Amino acid sequence: MITAAQLRAARALLGIDQRQLADLCGLSVPTIQRMEASGDVIRGNVDSLMKLIAALETSGVELINDGSVSQGGGRGVRLKSSAKSPQARPEDSTPGPRAA
Repeated sequence: MITAAQLRAARALLGIDQRQLADLCGLSVPTIQRMEASGDVIRGNVDSLMKLIAALETSGVELINDGSVSQGGGRGVRLKSSAKSPQARPEDSTPGPRAA
């Protein structure tokens, strides 16, 4: 089970747009748009939902469902510990003074 908010957050974590996600999971852009516009839990064709979830998991996203172990509790998404963000660069994680 995945919510529209989780889908949008997962896409943001991966740094991809709706077209890229549609290409990853073999769905149409309008299908992705409908899923993201859902009120809460995404409802739809089981095959489409399975393709979507599989593509997210293959890309390194872990879906956190209600009742799953998570510090803050509740639903969410996170990158799997073995996944690396394509936008992350070594200099981004170096602590130091920030420009004002």
